Amino acid sequence: MNRGFYTIMAAQFFSSLADNALFIAAIAVLAEMSSPDWMTPLLKLFFVLSYVLLAAFVGAFADSLPKGRVMLITNMLKIFGCLLMFFDVHPLIAYAIVGFGAAAYSPAKYGILTELLPPEKLVAANGWIEGLTMASIIFGTVLGGALISPHITAILLQWHIPILNLNLNTPTHAALTVIGILYIVATIFNLNIPDTGARYPHQQHRPSKLIVDFANCCSILWKDKLGQISLAVTTLFWGAGATLQFIVLKWAEKSLGMPLDKAAILQGVVAFGVAIGAGVAARMIPLKKSLTVMPMGVVMGLVVMAMTVVHSVWLAYPLLIIIGALSGYFVVPMNALLQHRGHVLMSAGHSIAVQNFNENLSILTMLVLYALMIKMDLDVNIVIFLFGSFVAGIMLLIMRKHAENQREHDSLALIGEVKH
Repeated sequence: MNRGFYTIMAAQFFSSLADNALFIAAIAVLAEMSSPDWMTPLLKLFFVLSYVLLAAFVGAFADSLPKGRVMLITNMLKIFGCLLMFFDVHPLIAYAIVGFGAAAYSPAKYGILTELLPPEKLVAANGWIEGLTMASIIFGTVLGGALISPHITAILLQWHIPILNLNLNTPTHAALTVIGILYIVATIFNLNIPDTGARYPHQQHRPSKLIVDFANCCSILWKDKLGQISLAVTTLFWGAGATLQFIVLKWAEKSLGMPLDKAAILQGVVAFGVAIGAGVAARMIPLKKSLTVMPMGVVMGLVVMAMTVVHSVWLAYPLLIIIGALSGYFVVPMNALLQHRGHVLMSAGHSIAVQNFNENLSILTMLVLYALMIKMDLDVNIVIFLFGSFVAGIMLLIMRKHAENQREHDSLALIGEVKH
């Protein structure tokens, strides 16, 4: 990997670290405002909605400028959202703007990899990205909790920022100041991201044309024999991963007797497993062999069902690490394959926008289904069994579809194909 790649990784890590810490701080702001409990999950909803609603536009934006400059602009938008929260704008509005920035940031951060690196290095690059993203989730969540803890808050409230003539008056203002500094660090790295020289002329500007163009890009990827398989797998993974976060919390409460603050640590345990699996895949799976990892998706669904018979914290930790590792191991090669096909068939930014749209639509859909099961008061073990069966079953259908594609034409020969 060249130096530019590591600069991109550093920018991504600090930006994502700040995003996850800001989520905890936003929850604390809602608590300070004595907001009703139902507003807390809306933070996640407002953040994710940007990925779905803006998908037709962010790809064209990412391809209209050098990717490093796009990452700089969108990171500044995140800083603006953080500032709005600092100056007492409602957290839902402020965090929605951060989500807007994140939605536009994503096509650039992934798209630049296909411009900077040859196809054979994309699996390793995605392993780095997924590993660092999981690390940023773990450390960002822990950092956000630490920043609003009484001990750390007492130290931060003694700060005085002479340049801005600013005194920190509340615990959340102190936390938001530290988070803002993290965004600034990410901005410094963004300034040093190299220009890959890739240019995509003739970007549309009219919304109607952009929507039609985006719909065409979706159709191209779903019709492509490799694109449809990799897109189906990653779409399933992200929807399942978001739902698993909430399932783990409910399972920890009902089966392990853990309060919410301790149950949240288990989410970090899963993320730790994902980072391990992503690292192993990055080392062991070349792009040409990326489709061989699909059976691991079936295994993951079956292993999830083992949660129903675990009632000990000491068994829960290794089980969740295994689930996370299986997830990371099979999603990283598929993600790399999807990026490669998208880059070959269209532009980097457009293909990532299509990916984000499908994956976040899957997140919204599966969370709604989960909420309906909870509203029906289904036992958590039944929910886990249905979830595991769904993941394993869908993966089997995807594998069957791939086998049918192979009987018609050797689609594996397309891996490594040059850009059209």
